[in-house]
Amino acid sequence: MKKINQLRKISIYWTICKDYICNTIGDNWQRSLLAIIMVIGLFCISGCQIQTNKDYQNNQVVYLNLWQGINPPKNRDVFNKLVDKFNQSHPDIQVKSIFSGANNPLAKILTAVVGNSAPDMLIFYPQLTGQFVQLEAIKPLDDWFNQLPIRSDVISTLLPELKLDGHLWSIPYSTANLGIFYRPDLFQAAGVTETPKTWDELRAVAKKLTIDKNGDKRPEQYGILLPLGKQEWTVFCWFPFLLGAGGDILDDNYPNLTNSGAITALKFWENLIKDGTATLSPPERGYEEDAFISGRIAMQITGPWTYITTSPVKYDVFPIPANINRATTTGTGNLFLMKTTPEKEKAALKFFEFVLSEQFQTEWAIGTGFLPVNIKSAQSQEYQEYVKSKPWLKVFLDQISVAGSRPILAGYSRISDNLGRAIEETLLGKSSAEVALQAAQKRLELIWPDRNF
Repeated sequence: MKKINQLRKISIYWTICKDYICNTIGDNWQRSLLAIIMVIGLFCISGCQIQTNKDYQNNQVVYLNLWQGINPPKNRDVFNKLVDKFNQSHPDIQVKSIFSGANNPLAKILTAVVGNSAPDMLIFYPQLTGQFVQLEAIKPLDDWFNQLPIRSDVISTLLPELKLDGHLWSIPYSTANLGIFYRPDLFQAAGVTETPKTWDELRAVAKKLTIDKNGDKRPEQYGILLPLGKQEWTVFCWFPFLLGAGGDILDDNYPNLTNSGAITALKFWENLIKDGTATLSPPERGYEEDAFISGRIAMQITGPWTYITTSPVKYDVFPIPANINRATTTGTGNLFLMKTTPEKEKAALKFFEFVLSEQFQTEWAIGTGFLPVNIKSAQSQEYQEYVKSKPWLKVFLDQISVAGSRPILAGYSRISDNLGRAIEETLLGKSSAEVALQAAQKRLELIWPDRNF
C-alpha cells in the first residue's frame, strides 16, 4: 500500500512539475534542462528516500524545521527575530527558520514532499493548496482552529482563500491587498483634483495624465502602467477588475473564463491600451516601479509592500475604482502544517498560535509594511501610531472588507496560465478581450472535458 501511495505521489508530482515547466519557462532548451533536473531528483528521492528532516528529539525538546522564501531580506530578518522570540519563550520547542531560496522553490518543495523529506512547516502561497492536498502533504487545521482561544481575533475575510473542500488548510501569517499608487504632483500639473472612484473616472483621469509634449504621438508621460506578461503577477493585478465587474473564473470548480464579468474586466484594460493612456511594463516585470519613480507614469497598481514608499518621490494611494462593486485582491502569505509526527504537529501548532497572536502581528506589520491579520493588533495603540505616520496604509486597511481572492483548487496553475496568456494577447493587440478569453477557455476544456477535476 505504501508503494502504491508513493507511485501516486510521483504521478501527481510529475503532473505539477510539467505544468510548472510549461507555465513558467519559455525557451525549449530551458524547459528540457529543468525537466531533466526534476527527473533526476525524482529518481533520487524515489530510490533513496533520504531523510533530511529527521525527528530530532532530545531532552524533551522538539525541533522543527520551517521553510520560508520571505523577501526582501529586511522582511526575512523581521520574521527570524520573531522566531527567535518564540524559541526563547518556548524552551521545549525550537523552530529553525530556513530560507528555501528565491529560484524555483516549488520544485525543491515538491521533491521534498514526494521524497518524504518535507519540512515540518512551510510558508508559501495559498494557490498551491490544491496540489499539496492531492499529494496528502499537509494537515487540515479545522479542529485546531475552531478551538483556538484567539480565533475571533483573526480577520475572518482572510480565511476563504485558505479553504478547500470545506477544510481550512493553512493560516494567514501576513496579508495585504492591491490599490493604485499615484503621483500627486503629476495629478496637480494635469489639473486633476480628485482621485477616480469608478472605472469611467479612472479612464478619464488616465487620459488627462497622458502627455505628449512634442507631438510625436509618443507620450513622455502615461496615465497608468499595466503589467505585461502571462504569469501570476499579471493575473493578480487584473483580478480586482474581474471581481469589481462581478466576474469569476470558476463555475462549480470548472474553468469559466467567458462570463460577462471576465470579458468586461479585460475589455477595460484593452480600452486603456486603445486610448493610448496606458503603457506596458517589460515582460513579467509589472511589479517594478522605475517608471513611476521617474515620472513616466502617474499611476501604478501595487500593494503596501512597494518600494515606492521608500523612494524620494511624493506619492499617495487610492482604492481600486469600482464598476458593479468595490473590490480588490488579497495577497496573503500563509503557513502550512506539513504531515509529520504527532509530537511535531502539536509543537508546530503552538508556533501557529504565536504567529496569529497580537504580539507577532504587530511587530511583523510595523517591521514590514504588510497588514496585520489579527484584529487586536490592527486596533492596538502601537499599530495605530504607526498608521498615523503612514496614512496611506488606511486605504489598504479599509479595503480588507471588500477583498476577494484567487482560487486554490489543484488546477489553478493551469487556469492562471491560460488566463495570463489571454491577458497578454489582449494587451499586445493580438486578439480582442472576448476572442482571447474564448481561446483560453477552449484550451482548458481540452484538458478538462467534463466537470470533474
